[in-house]
Amino acid sequence: MRTLTLGTNGPRTAALGLGCMGMSALYGEADRDESIATIHAALEAGVTLLDTGDFYAMGHNEMLIGEALRSAPAAAREQALTSVKFGALRDPDGGWSGYDGRPGAVKNFAAYSLQRLGVDHIDIYRIARIDPDVPVEETIGAIAELVQAGRVRHIGLSEVGAATLRRAAAVAPISDLQIEYSLISRGIEDEILPTASELGIGITAYGVLSRGLISGHFTRDRQLAAGDFRGMSPRFQGENLQHNLDLVDALRKIAEQKGVSVAQTAIAWVLAQGPRHGADIVPLVGARRRDRLAEALGALDVELTAADLAAIEAAVPAGAAAGERYPQAQMAHLDSEH
Repeated sequence: MRTLTLGTNGPRTAALGLGCMGMSALYGEADRDESIATIHAALEAGVTLLDTGDFYAMGHNEMLIGEALRSAPAAAREQALTSVKFGALRDPDGGWSGYDGRPGAVKNFAAYSLQRLGVDHIDIYRIARIDPDVPVEETIGAIAELVQAGRVRHIGLSEVGAATLRRAAAVAPISDLQIEYSLISRGIEDEILPTASELGIGITAYGVLSRGLISGHFTRDRQLAAGDFRGMSPRFQGENLQHNLDLVDALRKIAEQKGVSVAQTAIAWVLAQGPRHGADIVPLVGARRRDRLAEALGALDVELTAADLAAIEAAVPAGAAAGERYPQAQMAHLDSEH
């Protein structure tokens, strides 16, 4: 397994990370036993970074990871790195009611996460979305105090723009920015990615398969389960979906010529962007099953030549996707989009 250091101040981690959200929430029902087996298989393969949020199914995801870590072999457990997002406020019906970045709340969220995960420290801790009522300097300062206390190892950020990235980095060292980045979500390339590179901040890229849309497995007639987030996602709606799957068909032709899968091609493209942009980029793959994990790991062996990259970007040009990446109400919370 290839490894790299996340930015100047972050931990050393495997070249691929595992995003665990879908094992608990937002993509319909998940299989607990298969989820734990997938986490174990990832650790056995050398994956180190396990990404979660304390609000994924209201703590369920953290407890699931905690169970997986307790039952993993000691050597695998010791190499695991926990990346936790906090701050999203939920209600008993599963609704969303904003974000809380107050220093006291930061430490409260951390206390609960440590308990649910069953660990004495969190490796990377980050607010999921910036609280508009709290200066980012105050939120980062609170995490820095947790670092000083030994409860957090590294400070991360999520979905922030270049200006906020600079403000946060002026308070304390930032290991990485977690942000959506894929063939059909390339907005970070204009300003955010160059700023992160300049500041020595790594990128943990989520949505590299755009929630399965560009995985090669999503069919035009697929019926989504009740509660599946994609049922509300603009890119999965009506004509948008058909247009976006046309892009996938174009990508499929290139993948078939190389003898690899569509998903492997899309992940390999993200892996190739680090060297191209002078940045440390770790894709987070949201595999919920061992077969999907194995497919994603295969992307590490895919070598994309300059000609391959040009063909891929001709098939799926920047800005070609139809529809925003989130519903409008959620887009409003993205500092990275303002």
